[in-house]
Amino acid sequence: MQFLWAFLCGGFICVVGQILIDKTRLTPAKILVGFVVAGVILGAFRVYEPFRDFAGAGASVPLTGFGALLADGTREAVDEKGLLGALTGPLCAGAGGITAAMLSGLVVSFLGKPKSK
Repeated sequence: MQFLWAFLCGGFICVVGQILIDKTRLTPAKILVGFVVAGVILGAFRVYEPFRDFAGAGASVPLTGFGALLADGTREAVDEKGLLGALTGPLCAGAGGITAAMLSGLVVSFLGKPKSK
């Protein structure tokens, strides 16, 4: 059942993004930034945490989950280190995911062959 809820909740976030692409003049980049900002806002007010607990990977994998992760990391670092934590918290919280994305990109760049357009 957990997989079903993750699929449905993650799919709902994707449907919202597709509707924004189809029905507005927003570029995909602006929509992606909007998702991250929405995640930061929802995470800052602790609204995203219950949704993430319910939906699992369906809520933590999309960009809204990344934004909520940044807000959580900032909150924890500010509690521990004071104002300096506002600068270091998001970097520490997101470091694992960013590193995994960079290493995956590096591996794929070695395996793939570029083609001219």
